Amino acid sequence: MAGEGNRRPDEVKMRRLLERERTGPEGLVLRLAWLEGLSRDEIGALTWDQVSFLDDRLELPDRMTPLDPDVRACLWRLHEAREVPEGSREKVLLSARGKRPPRMESISRMARSALDRGGMPEIRLVDLRYDWMLRQVERLDWPEAARVCGVEVSTLQSRFAGLVPERKPAVAEPAAELDEFKLWKILQTERRTPAGLALWMAWQLGLQAKEMTELTWDRVDFRKNLIRLPDRDVPLTSAVRRLLEEAPRSDEDSHVLLTARSRKPIDLPHLSRMTRSALIRGGLDHAALRDLRRNDSRSEDDAQLLRLAAEQGTITRQDVSDLLGLSKTASYSRLRRLTDQKRLVRVGGKYYLSGTVVPPERHLEAIKGYLEQAGFAYRQDIVELLHIQPKQCSLVLRHFVEAGDLIQRGQRYFLPLEGERKAE
Repeated sequence: MAGEGNRRPDEVKMRRLLERERTGPEGLVLRLAWLEGLSRDEIGALTWDQVSFLDDRLELPDRMTPLDPDVRACLWRLHEAREVPEGSREKVLLSARGKRPPRMESISRMARSALDRGGMPEIRLVDLRYDWMLRQVERLDWPEAARVCGVEVSTLQSRFAGLVPERKPAVAEPAAELDEFKLWKILQTERRTPAGLALWMAWQLGLQAKEMTELTWDRVDFRKNLIRLPDRDVPLTSAVRRLLEEAPRSDEDSHVLLTARSRKPIDLPHLSRMTRSALIRGGLDHAALRDLRRNDSRSEDDAQLLRLAAEQGTITRQDVSDLLGLSKTASYSRLRRLTDQKRLVRVGGKYYLSGTVVPPERHLEAIKGYLEQAGFAYRQDIVELLHIQPKQCSLVLRHFVEAGDLIQRGQRYFLPLEGERKAE
């Protein structure tokens, strides 16, 4: 994080400068810092496979940032001029003369030279990222600004809260809970790839990225069903054990995580990129490997929710929020995951234990079967048939009546006779 001496550049001067610096590495450095918020290290490390023209974003190791139209145009001109192959890991920033990745101090000199020409000798490269971060704080809430900036909410507030007096510094909110069903689908899809193995080890074993890149086969003890790390032993789950048993090995290298093609050890930047790509493909755009740390209380939380559903007959999102202290969004995510796992059944806004109610997709079938035998039914008859609450049953019956699947006469419900069914 930048220090207290940061200054904000003049926007008019910056726009004029960027208009003049349309080509060359200096213009690229200024754009990446001021319009994308990249640090000097991130600018120097940026590779073409992190630039997604399809999705209009930069996929950095710890965050994603949308591509500003001016930055996109600049990058596209470079991409076309260099004829960069798809998926290339070539560095984006190259020196004007040697066409090689510049040193960090050279990147600072590029920015210094351009800013001097633009009439802003007092502005430094770090001030451009600072200004971008402050603009995010001014337009977003604290959690969202922290996410796009790649820092903690508390860190962002300590630095910028005094500069946005019109907004009260918010209390740091807990990170949004992962969509565990999406994650489960990603794990299934990627299970036979190095990225999938890493995701499984992070999710089920709680291994950190560095522990995974340094893991060698001599530390995997199948006989005792554990992984021996320098500071602890980690028991294997059945899923991770099976993946490790199936994972290909190299006669030349003992590392567990190897690249798919060259069979070389995977370093930390490569691990971050490949796992982020897998998560993005699966719809978890804002998740990173570190977010997959196993939550040992999850099973107990699920057990509490299922017990409450059994005791009350049903639970709601508010029940989950009250019991676990989660936000409404996180509570819905928990309930949806349990529903997707067929452990709960959702009827309207209430959730029942699987096996205790007729699931919604079978409601009409069950009601028709009952009416074919009994001829007609009262609402209470359908309540007992479906095992749901009276108010919910009223909504279900109203839907079928409006759709023409049932006929209501007074308080009784019938199957429609020929010609009584409503036109589509």
